[in-house]
Amino acid sequence: MLVRHTWVFCFALLAAHSTPVQALHAQSADSTVADSAAAPVAAGPVWPVPGPAPLPGALLPAKRIVAYYGNPNSKQMGILGEIPSDQMLARLEREAKAWREADPATPVQKALHLVTIVAQADKGRDGKYRAKMNDEVIERVYGWAQSANAVTFLDIQVGLSTIQDEVPRLEKFLQRPDVHLGIDPEFAMKNGVAPGKRVGSYDADDINDVIDYLAALVTKHNLPPKVLVIHRFTQRMVTGYDRIKLDPRVQVVMHMDGWGAPRLKRDTYRAYIYKEPVQFTGFKIFYKNDTRRGSTLMTPGDLIGLTPAPLYIQYQ
Repeated sequence: MLVRHTWVFCFALLAAHSTPVQALHAQSADSTVADSAAAPVAAGPVWPVPGPAPLPGALLPAKRIVAYYGNPNSKQMGILGEIPSDQMLARLEREAKAWREADPATPVQKALHLVTIVAQADKGRDGKYRAKMNDEVIERVYGWAQSANAVTFLDIQVGLSTIQDEVPRLEKFLQRPDVHLGIDPEFAMKNGVAPGKRVGSYDADDINDVIDYLAALVTKHNLPPKVLVIHRFTQRMVTGYDRIKLDPRVQVVMHMDGWGAPRLKRDTYRAYIYKEPVQFTGFKIFYKNDTRRGSTLMTPGDLIGLTPAPLYIQYQ
């Protein structure tokens, strides 16, 4: 029996990424064994992915980004808003220290990952099922990041809007050299269904539009390369992965999202991140959901042992 998708509401905001990875594997467990016996062995994906050399100022692959995710208006969306900011930043520093100790060869870049356009249950005045944070919220989190020598990610859940409409609204922040972008296919609802009813998706064409936009911004303002994080925990969340363009001005991270026991998280990473290579990889740890059924959190050592070792780590 499949574990159904679950969503949490707080302050009329639809909490991000609470889908268990268990649901992704139950539906195909029997067919996987049967198919593997008859199918010929195919060549594996190539890692690291061939692509443009990093430009000056690029964060990846020279550093590993360790990020705290959430929204300061919600205690349910992630650690960024769950506890007071001073405690949150101190905890982030402890996580960064653990990563430095686990992999001394890779410097750690701390980050705060703010959900700044949030899918919600209410359709709102324009019928788009999303709430846009005001500039004060973004500046507040940006200030926290600066105080901790961290970079900032602005994350977008478009609901029934489009990524092409929403990204330019953040341009004045994305012009800053230490502000990067995250986009969330889970809440990109192209069929008119409200977010939370089913999992949304982005195609390579959508992602390439964002890459082109960020690349032009880098050139126009003489910025270091931008990092673009794309959340993913199912096959259909990202279609046409092999058509995603690589541009040295934009570093693409395909980020394994979804919660569950370590074995299932590893399986999801292999199925949707390792087997469909784009450029760089990420991995999310849920402080609460990953331990909901008695499992233990994966450690930096566990994640470094993955192939490829993720260079963007997000804690929610």
